[in-house]
Amino acid sequence: MSQRLILCNSDILDIIENCRYNERMKVVATNRKALHDYNVLNTYEAGIVLQGSEVKSLRQGTVSLSDAHGEIRGGEVYLLNLHIASYKYGTGFRPEPKRRRKLLLQKSEIKRLYGVVQERGNTLIPLKIYFNERGFAKVTIGVCRRKRLYDKKEKILRREEEKKLSKIKKEMR
Repeated sequence: MSQRLILCNSDILDIIENCRYNERMKVVATNRKALHDYNVLNTYEAGIVLQGSEVKSLRQGTVSLSDAHGEIRGGEVYLLNLHIASYKYGTGFRPEPKRRRKLLLQKSEIKRLYGVVQERGNTLIPLKIYFNERGFAKVTIGVCRRKRLYDKKEKILRREEEKKLSKIKKEMR
C-alpha cells in the first residue's frame, strides 16, 4: 500500500520559505577551532572586500579560517591569514591566497572595536563566512579572549560528568 502525504497550503508555504531562507544564508565556512580555543565576548557582522575570482572560490567553499585573525590599522579593520584558494578555472589575475582583506564596518563599530581590542587579551577572530540574501559575502567576527588550559580541562571534566549522569539515568529507567 502506498501512503500519500497530504499538505495544506500553509505547510507548502512553510517548506518553500525554509528553502528560500537556506538559499539566502549560505554558510561557506565556520571556525570551530575558535569556539574551542576562545571565549567569544561579542560578535559583529562585516562585509569583506574581495578581488577577482575570490567570490567564485568562496562559493565553492575553498576557504580556511583556522589561522585567521583581525587587526585595526589606520581606522580600518583587516583580516589577516584568511586563506581563500585561487579559483581553478580563473584566467589572468589571481589574487594571493593569504593576502590582507579589508572588512566593511561602520565608523562607530570600528571605534568600539578599537577600544575593546586595546584591552589586554582581546583579539578579533572570524567565526563564519557566509553569503547573505542579496548575495554579498559577509564575515561574522568575534571579540574573543583566549581560554586558559584549566578552563578547557574543566569543560572536558564537566562534559564527562554529564555523560556519566545521563548513563546512570538511562540505567535507572
